[in-house]
Amino acid sequence: MSAPRSGATGPDDAEILAGVAEVARRHLGWQGEMGRDQPIVETLKLDSLRLLTLVVEIENHFRVMLDEGSEQGIETVGDLVDVIRSKLDPPLDDAE
Repeated sequence: MSAPRSGATGPDDAEILAGVAEVARRHLGWQGEMGRDQPIVETLKLDSLRLLTLVVEIENHFRVMLDEGSEQGIETVGDLVDVIRSKLDPPLDDAE
């Protein structure tokens, strides 16, 4: 039995984007502005090690678990924001 979370809402897209930018600055040494339409690999200069660092620190920052297949559709910063939001806001109608 799950009651609705009264007044408890997750962060909006702007807050998630700011969190991604903070993680990128702190753990990848990234500087600059970050927008939803930016290609994530090129923007953050991701190689395999930097990608792993980003994933681990995103999970730590937002307290979510990114599925192994989650990264398949992530091409832009906005795609990453959408994946994080989906992990923070699980569907409400899970009692079918």
